[in-house]
Amino acid sequence: MAPIQVLHGQPTPEELATVLAVVQARAAAERTAAEAARGAGGPVDPWRDHARRMRGVPAPGPAVWRTSGWAR
Repeated sequence: MAPIQVLHGQPTPEELATVLAVVQARAAAERTAAEAARGAGGPVDPWRDHARRMRGVPAPGPAVWRTSGWAR
């Protein structure tokens, strides 16, 4: 990370600490998001994959309205 310089004003130690905490938190969040994007190959555990429980749109055909509520 590049060094941080105060260009204008005289911040108090508390203000400077607050700014540094925010910058460090943003950098950590960005690092975590980058790591998650690198390892994003799908859920590790298929039981925790909520997308598998979603139903598709019923295909047109006879009695679709009746069979659309059946378990799949």
